Amino acid sequence: MANTAIVMGVGASSGVGGASCRRFGKEGLHVIAAGRTRAKLDAVVAEIRSAGGEATTVVADATVQADTVALFEAAARIGPTRLAVYNAGNNQFRPLLEMDEAFFTDLWKICALGGFFFGQEAARRMIPGGGGTLLFTGATASIRARPPFTAFASAKAAERAIAHGMAREFGAQGLHVGHVIIDGVIDGDQVNSRFPAFKEAKGDDGMLHVDAIADAFWALHVQHRSAWTLELDLRPFKESF
Repeated sequence: MANTAIVMGVGASSGVGGASCRRFGKEGLHVIAAGRTRAKLDAVVAEIRSAGGEATTVVADATVQADTVALFEAAARIGPTRLAVYNAGNNQFRPLLEMDEAFFTDLWKICALGGFFFGQEAARRMIPGGGGTLLFTGATASIRARPPFTAFASAKAAERAIAHGMAREFGAQGLHVGHVIIDGVIDGDQVNSRFPAFKEAKGDDGMLHVDAIADAFWALHVQHRSAWTLELDLRPFKESF
C-alpha cells in the first residue's frame, strides 16, 4: 500500500493547494486532491500523473462532516495517510455594518468548522496508523484583524486556535500539527487575472510563490521530531510587517 497525502482545498493548478499536491506527489506520496470543483481537481491530478506520480480526485465540501469522513476513508483504501493539509478558505471582505448572519457564518464554517472536521478525522485516522503531519494554511488575518476583514479574521483566528490546541493535545502521540501563516499576497490566478497592475507594483518576488509555499509545507513534514515547528510565518522578503 502507498503512503498518502490529503490536501483539502485544491482549486486552480496555480494555487497553494495545486502546488502542494504536485510537491507531495514528487516525493512519492499518493496524493488525494480534494475540493468542490471536479474539473480543477482532475487538472491537478493529471499534472501529477504526467510527472510520474500517483494521485486521486475526491470531490468534497469541507463544511460537510460526512464529506470529510469519506475523504479520509478514500485515502485509507489506498494506504496510510502520512501528511494532511487543510487549505480550504474563502477570503471575503465587507464592512462590519454591512455584514449579515449568513456572510459571517459562511466564513466561520469554511475556516473553523471545516478545520475542526478535518483535524478531528486526521487525528482519528493518523495517530493509530503511526502519526504524521497535519498542517493548516493560515493568513495574516489569523493573528491580526483589520477592517473590512473582521469576519475573515475571526474565522481564521478560530482555525489557528484549533491547530494550536491539537498540537498540544496530540503532539506527544506522534501527530505533528503545524499552522502556516501566509503573510502577504499569493502570486496566483486571482491577482494575475484581476490585478496585474498590483503585481507589477510589487516587483520581482514581491508576492509569495506557490511552489515556495509548498516547499515550506514539505520542510515541516520532514522535520525531526526533536525540533518540530508549531507555527511558521511566510512572507516576501520586501513585505513590511
